[in-house]
Amino acid sequence: MTDSRPDPDELLAKVQRDEAAAKRGRLKIFFGANAGVGKTFAMLAAAHAAQRQGRGLRVGVVETHGRADTEAIARDLPRLPLREIAHRGQTLREFDLDAALAWGAAEPGGVLLLDELAHSNAPGSRHAKRWQDAQELREAGVEVWATLNVQHLESLNDVVGGITGIRVWETLPDQVFDAADEVVVVDLPPDELLQRLKEGKVYLPAQAERAAQNFFRKGNLLALRELALRRTADRVDGQMQAWRREQGAGAVWPNRESLLACVGPGGQCDKVVRSAARLAQQLGLEWHAVHVESAQSLGDAARQGVQRTLELAKSLGARTAVLSAPEVAAALVGYAREHNLSRLVIGRRERAWRWPGRPSLAESLNRLADDMDVLQVALPMGARERTPPPPRGLPSLRGHAAALVGVALTSALSYALLGFMAPTNIAMLFLLNVVGVALRFGRAPAAMAALLGVAAFDFFFVEPRLSFAVGDAQYIVTFAVLLLVGLVIGQLAAGLQAQARAARERERRVRGLYAMSRDLGAALVPEQVAEIASRFLQAEFGVASAVLAPPIGATPGREVLAVLPMQGMTGAQPDLGVAQWAFDHGQAAGQGTDTLPASPCLMLPLTAPMRLRGVLAVEGRGRRWSPEERELLDTCAALLAISLERIHYIEVAQHSTLQMESERLRNSLLTAVSHDLRTPLAVLVGLADALKLTPLSDQQTDVADAMRRSALRMSALVGNLLDMARLQSGAVQLNRHWLPLQEVVGSALAGMDELLAGREVSVDLAADLPLVELDAVLIERVLVNLLENAVKYGGGAIRIAARTAGRHVEIDVADNGPGLPVGREEKLFDKFERGDRESATPGVGLGLAICKAIVEAHGGRIGAHNAATGGACVRIELPLGQPPKERAE
Repeated sequence: MTDSRPDPDELLAKVQRDEAAAKRGRLKIFFGANAGVGKTFAMLAAAHAAQRQGRGLRVGVVETHGRADTEAIARDLPRLPLREIAHRGQTLREFDLDAALAWGAAEPGGVLLLDELAHSNAPGSRHAKRWQDAQELREAGVEVWATLNVQHLESLNDVVGGITGIRVWETLPDQVFDAADEVVVVDLPPDELLQRLKEGKVYLPAQAERAAQNFFRKGNLLALRELALRRTADRVDGQMQAWRREQGAGAVWPNRESLLACVGPGGQCDKVVRSAARLAQQLGLEWHAVHVESAQSLGDAARQGVQRTLELAKSLGARTAVLSAPEVAAALVGYAREHNLSRLVIGRRERAWRWPGRPSLAESLNRLADDMDVLQVALPMGARERTPPPPRGLPSLRGHAAALVGVALTSALSYALLGFMAPTNIAMLFLLNVVGVALRFGRAPAAMAALLGVAAFDFFFVEPRLSFAVGDAQYIVTFAVLLLVGLVIGQLAAGLQAQARAARERERRVRGLYAMSRDLGAALVPEQVAEIASRFLQAEFGVASAVLAPPIGATPGREVLAVLPMQGMTGAQPDLGVAQWAFDHGQAAGQGTDTLPASPCLMLPLTAPMRLRGVLAVEGRGRRWSPEERELLDTCAALLAISLERIHYIEVAQHSTLQMESERLRNSLLTAVSHDLRTPLAVLVGLADALKLTPLSDQQTDVADAMRRSALRMSALVGNLLDMARLQSGAVQLNRHWLPLQEVVGSALAGMDELLAGREVSVDLAADLPLVELDAVLIERVLVNLLENAVKYGGGAIRIAARTAGRHVEIDVADNGPGLPVGREEKLFDKFERGDRESATPGVGLGLAICKAIVEAHGGRIGAHNAATGGACVRIELPLGQPPKERAE
């Protein structure tokens, strides 16, 4: 009798999940195939209905895209104010998460509307994505209604890009969609959507024309519609499966067709798998392939045949499994009910002889599962022969010998007790012998013990003794019952022994995986991961192994694998070429696979959540891995990959922390040195000026001038150091105003009169330059530094040009000098980087770094290149905003 009581641990876990779900706010997604189907309108209509029912409601953010009907229905709904964020000279209006949390705390049970759930928030927001805002709101107990298009799902993003030719970069994880409490599909036929597009109800006329030529083509709309409906069906199917598991539903619900291919021990079951694969492909069904290990033992050849068949099914797209159970039909039906599989595919065999009254597999399935369809595949004639029994080796002979010895000893003991026990009680001793033989040696020796026991009992203990004749006909019933009970006990004992053996094996493997995962959690370097993996595989399978990983800091896409060393252990000697192929392609290779099978090692890629981390090489030496062993190897590889990725990110975090501390220390040191040097340098400049006021000889005047120039140069250097420290610490606040660029350039040239004396400077500023919002002092500092560099390192004339280009203004400062070092143009903008490290020209390489920091603080970009006519050119790009309108006089 099976125990149908619920598992207490599962009940506790369910209660905890229900409590957590009750505290969290609900998520309702209005889901559609593409823009224009009416998701936002449907959400707003549902919001009006909820408002009429008395529910508290606020609009967090709604994107109407200029649609009149959407704007009209959204006008009467209460809204939360948006937050203004300054970004690259523009003011962006974004969803205010803090205001929404405050409203949710003040009005429990309210509903918040968030349009475009996959939207990317502006820089400076708390979260990078709007769906993360929704997650925080749900954790605070706020119910969220949102909209989403199918192309924004991460798993379908590349599929949609391949269909439409347009890649959408704003995506959200599928887990967010699957975890939603409710999904409302908003659907519209393609013809109606195209009509809405023509009428200007989807986009504005200019945008609608471009959309009709690119994205909004009927074929694209049909494909996206199918993807949206299929993805919703998959989500509903997952919910239904979870409900069935929680409720313990017994019957199969044929709401979605699916197949279960039953793989037996025969040599022709490949036909069953291929037939199931063809049927699944024709009907577009999900399918599984399962083999059941019953109490009947199989030989090595039969086990290898089952393994090959399961590998074939897996390569054809099936989910495979190996079950251990005494009854094949019951195990298959249980698996089918658990996974809601409505059709079973089995092979039709014709056996030459079968126990009377024993049903075939098809008959047993029909009796146990009248809600499932059983499809029988005709097998070739060669498959209708009985499966050959396992070879009789030394263990089988030992079992039969033990049965013979056990019957002899039981007969001797019973003969000694004949005067004290009735013959019927003596029969129990022979049954006890059958149980002992079955538990130790299996079914066949137990059957032999039962037959010999009946014969010995008749010969020695039934009148007339020492003869097989039976004086009392009632003993015939005793013989039959004794033989039948002995055979049944032997069968049951052998089955229980096989199940106990399988359970012990599973427990041993789980215990080994637990120990390995515990050791991996304490690993700090990749070499320890390799040692732990080698110990586990040596203890579990008796094979050598090695872990190959790219060196730290290798360029992605160009990693070259190397074997991780292990102290005091001998690892496998893998073929590096095969391992590199497995790593580059992310697929298993080597021994036991279809790719480079001549390799002595099985190569398993270590796939972590973020990227591939290496390859696990297992030395098999011609060994065929069973499905259970291969699954264990895959689990081991997954644990190793996660551990290697954890170690990698620990190193990244340590390196980042060290860099931050070094940068903070350097900035503090620069600030301290700059402040301490400014006063004495100012004194030196003052003393030099004072000396020039007194009568001096020509030689003394030259010394005073040299002292003044050196002090001024050192003062400028200290000023650069202090400015760099302030910029890096973020202490500089931009004082931005709308100014003409001509004023800033003129001011910079005026401040450089002394340095530019004798140099030709040409200024070419476009006449139509608009006002630019900038900090005049800092931008002037940028131009001064660039002009100073042009004087130091350039030659000939200096040219300053400015013009508008798109949504930004470009400023060029060029010279006619030797140009920039090839390949290091962008490197020159790093701190303390100079074009010629051994140059006698004074400087420490901070001027361009300060320019880069100031320009980026304005939301712009700065770069350098060698001009085609010779010399270097530094280009500044500043964003163009919307200048304020002039007030009427």
